[in-house]
Amino acid sequence: MAIVVFGSINIDLVTYSQKLPRPGETLHGESYAINLGGKGCNQAAAVARLGGDVQLVGRIGSDDFGRTATALLKENCVSTKHITTDPEANTGLATIGVDNNGENCITVIGGANMAVDAEDVQRNRDLFSRAELLLLQMEIPLEPAMIAADLVRRGGGKVIFDPAPVPRDGIPKEIFERIDIITPNETETELLTGIYPTSHKEATQAAKVLLDRGVQSVILKLGAKGCCYCAPGEMMVPIPPYKVDAIDTVAAGDCFNGGLAYALSQGLGMVEAVQFAAACGALSTTRAGASSSAPTFDQVKLLMKDDR
Repeated sequence: MAIVVFGSINIDLVTYSQKLPRPGETLHGESYAINLGGKGCNQAAAVARLGGDVQLVGRIGSDDFGRTATALLKENCVSTKHITTDPEANTGLATIGVDNNGENCITVIGGANMAVDAEDVQRNRDLFSRAELLLLQMEIPLEPAMIAADLVRRGGGKVIFDPAPVPRDGIPKEIFERIDIITPNETETELLTGIYPTSHKEATQAAKVLLDRGVQSVILKLGAKGCCYCAPGEMMVPIPPYKVDAIDTVAAGDCFNGGLAYALSQGLGMVEAVQFAAACGALSTTRAGASSSAPTFDQVKLLMKDDR
């Protein structure tokens, strides 16, 4: 098994308006959509859309949203074999506001995602033990995620960790030591290191803080400024942004991580894999939605050919 995603499964209620409301403000929107979301779902769909071998492990509720999520996962060619229906919890839900500049604000209600525990790992122990790559995020409890990470690493696989959303009290140092690749964006980087990376120098300083905590590789996702990669003993490698017309940044980071895992599973080196991932993330911003915004392999290769 090449890639396993252990993470959240949500239904996204997305509203589109000219601008995002300020606190206390009511606005007339232009449209809305009900989509498949959750960082786990998004990353699994991103890998599947590229043609990768992926399995998703997580929980849904025994409600209409859960049934909708199952149907949409199948539409996105993601197996539901390792998804558990929780009779005591609601399916995860995210309400997302998107403005005309493609910026967004998101409220997530974890539901069944937050009921994920060590039993989910045990039920899928063989799957985790055989995984080449494990994609993790912060929309399920950290303890079972780390149990799964340990299984994957003992089996010779690698762990890609998206630290979103960063908890208010941060992430314990012992967690970093169980991660192979960490992929924060600018805001997450600041929350984790105290450094908001607006320059190459600041990005290098932030990456060093994370490497000193024990991770094997750092990829900083810097939005319109591209991204950069750093590993112990190596110089920071900047990856320029791809030129696209962004309309919706929802799930761009998830498409990046899915693309990264796919590229690594195909044998690409880290720099080449980060370049491929950056193209996946950029293309996702040209489409509305979360899981539905993930690009195909041919679309990614075309962008990389035309833009460079």
